[in-house]
Order: sequence, then C-alpha cells, then structure tokens
Amino acid sequence: MTRVSALLLMAVVLSALYLVRTQDESRRLYSELDRAKAMAQRLDTEHDRLDVERGAQATPLRVEKLAREQMHMHTISPAITQYVSTQNVNTENVSASSPPKAQP
Repeated sequence: MTRVSALLLMAVVLSALYLVRTQDESRRLYSELDRAKAMAQRLDTEHDRLDVERGAQATPLRVEKLAREQMHMHTISPAITQYVSTQNVNTENVSASSPPKAQP
C-alpha cells in the first residue's frame, strides 16, 4: 500500500510541477504576444506617418522647386526651344536603318 501511495504522491507532485511550468510558459507567451501587438501598432503608426510624409514630398510644387534649384532646370519657352526639321533628313539613311520588307 505504501508503494502505491508513494507512486500516487510522485504523480501528483510531477503533475503539479508540470502545471506550474505550463502556466509560466503561458504567461510568458501572452506577454510576448502583447509586446508583438504593441510593436505592430507602433509600426503601423510609423507606416502611416511615412506614407503621409512621402505624399508631401511628391507634390508638384516641391518637385518643380527641386528641379529648379538642384538640377538647374527651367520651363520651356519659344525663345530657347530648338525645332528639328524632318525635310533635311536623307531618305537613304532612313531606309537603311529600317528593317527589310518581306517579299512575297
């Protein structure tokens, strides 16, 4: 009888230790899940902020300002426009550069 009691006592102690271990693991996983949710919320907020900032960076006025200041570009005008005439082009050079026509 004492062997059975000792065996049952050992089973109860082991099951109690297993229960404490699983509860501790559950608490740890829950706190890790909570931290991951908070991180996801922060990342989502940062993504929204960066999306708004990107939209502000791509406004036509800002692009034009950067083109003028950094790239030294300016708007076109008839005074600086150069027109190319296609009448002076040699037709032999054009036909030589075009692909050959298939003959039936």
